[in-house]
Amino acid sequence: MSRFDYFILLAEMRTGSNLLEANINMLDGVTCHGEAFNPSFVGYPKTDTLLGIDRDAREKDPFALLERIKESDTLAGFRFFHDHDPRVLNTCLEDPRCAKIVLTRNPLDSFVSWKIAQATGQWKLTNATHSKSTTITFDPAAFEMHLEAIQGFQVRIHRALQTSGQTAFYINYDDLRDVDVLNGLAQFLGVEARLSNVNKKLKKQNPEPLEQRVSNFDEMKAALGRLDRFDLGRTPHFEPNRGPAIPTYVAAPQSAVLYMPLQSGPDKAVRKWLADLDDAQPDALIRKFTQKSLRMWQEAHQTHRSFAVLRHPLARAHAAFCDRILLNGPRNLPEIRANLIRVHKLKLPEVAPDVADKSSYTDVDHRRAFEGFLTFLKTNLAGQTSIRVDTSWASQLTLLQGMAQFAVPDFILREETLAEDLAFVAQQVGLSKSPLLADTAHRWEARLSAIYDPALEAAARDAYARDYAAFGFGNWA
Repeated sequence: MSRFDYFILLAEMRTGSNLLEANINMLDGVTCHGEAFNPSFVGYPKTDTLLGIDRDAREKDPFALLERIKESDTLAGFRFFHDHDPRVLNTCLEDPRCAKIVLTRNPLDSFVSWKIAQATGQWKLTNATHSKSTTITFDPAAFEMHLEAIQGFQVRIHRALQTSGQTAFYINYDDLRDVDVLNGLAQFLGVEARLSNVNKKLKKQNPEPLEQRVSNFDEMKAALGRLDRFDLGRTPHFEPNRGPAIPTYVAAPQSAVLYMPLQSGPDKAVRKWLADLDDAQPDALIRKFTQKSLRMWQEAHQTHRSFAVLRHPLARAHAAFCDRILLNGPRNLPEIRANLIRVHKLKLPEVAPDVADKSSYTDVDHRRAFEGFLTFLKTNLAGQTSIRVDTSWASQLTLLQGMAQFAVPDFILREETLAEDLAFVAQQVGLSKSPLLADTAHRWEARLSAIYDPALEAAARDAYARDYAAFGFGNWA
């Protein structure tokens, strides 16, 4: 007895999915129902009904058709491409009783084949004498979009399998006529039937080499050479994923403005501005949201606007260093501070210094300690320390990605232009005047100005390479 109730064949156009379906349907006790969830048809082109469910009914309730497939007398399934009904995909990926078959092909071959099929109108070939062929002009931009779509789909499948502890049967286009591989698929599905030969009805289309199918072959080679196949230019990312941090969001007392803070940013000045929108005190701000209360706030403020504020990575790291590590206070992290001194050999005073007193805590002392903290941040953000990546110094890109799990801020503003940017936000919710914005600089930013040099900037770039690249930060000074 099969450990599966049904299967999903995850593929793309021009990857050989028609041939794989034909071979699967040659197995006794197994049925593949075509592209059951293709938005343009049900199962197959020019077909609007499958297993008694028509296209309109499927659009209203795709899971009714999925249940019909699961209830089939045979082990049944369907082909699914990245642009098919997304409502079905999560259900299938999360269901361990659904067998996953993943079909892949060289993306350049599938792209060229797809463009030829579009040009000729021939999507299947059963008689070689009726073959239609043409050459296509390679479009680098279109290919990159094609590549991004299929790679994103594959990454999603791979992660879903990893996080649920499942596995899939992977098969490549070049294996579709290998009987042993196809019988391995039958074994994976848990059926007793085996193939003695492969389907011979479907014929390979456009077997010519690429240089005979692409009119601008040399241009294509040059364009492909510019693609970074191995992603050599990537910025490594080992930070833990973040949640949306909804309890930290703050709303104006009455106006439809929501502030989504990035810790160690210009928080105090922004909160005061937010309260001043309604001539209120900061303690009147709406805080401690839950998902439910935030949804209710959004529904009650139909024209709401939300924003986050970026701070230069060097200034933000300095703020985090002062508030969380160097000084005493409600946000101080004494255990991490002790670890930084003992394990990471940061030259920190044993007790919190008086930062205002340069005679007892000099610029040389401050620079040495802060540079050590930046060095620590590089290893910490790269996942090379036992210390957690605290949100006060996590990269701003990672924090924004976490927010996006609930909602993307309407505006991502920058500290250096914040006054005029907030005036625009106020206009968006119908306010004719924007309150004055208080000084946003951190209270000890003057000490950073006193010690700033190219070496500190370089250390910040090493630690926050992703933020510098993603947001185009220049030098702080």
